[in-house]
Amino acid sequence: MSKLITCIWFANNDGEEAAKYYIDTFSSAPGNHSAKIGDITKSPKASEEVSGRPQGSVLTVECELDGTSFMFLNGGPVEQFKLNGATSYIIECETQEEIDYFWGKLSAVPEAEQCGWCTDKFGVTWQVTPRILDEMMRDPEKAEAVTKVFMPMKKLDLEAIRNAGK
Repeated sequence: MSKLITCIWFANNDGEEAAKYYIDTFSSAPGNHSAKIGDITKSPKASEEVSGRPQGSVLTVECELDGTSFMFLNGGPVEQFKLNGATSYIIECETQEEIDYFWGKLSAVPEAEQCGWCTDKFGVTWQVTPRILDEMMRDPEKAEAVTKVFMPMKKLDLEAIRNAGK
């Protein structure tokens, strides 16, 4: 049986540092969040010439964040594999405390912040959102008012979104 795993290419060989950071971030989060480290693969001698990575250096780190499997690959600086905001990871939060926590841990590029989206110190883009937002957006009677409130925000304000959906 196959398993879908998100592989994130790190150009600056930050894969292991990123994995440790995300594991710490998710395992320390308020609410019902989980994180665990998986296998760490080292670069074999046979890959040195093509990859430019020395034998024994960390090639990949596997981890699981809130039940989603990731592999972080130290791929090196290849132009077509630069991280960008076209792919983001959504963290659904139940409380403002969770939103504040994840925002504080993951937002490192203030100019990239908009309506719950932020970019972390590794260049990975996250959406830190209240779980109820998706439900409210499916209700045509609430969607207009809710959208008007959250679109100008950077970090989302759960109480303001709830009030707009009343």
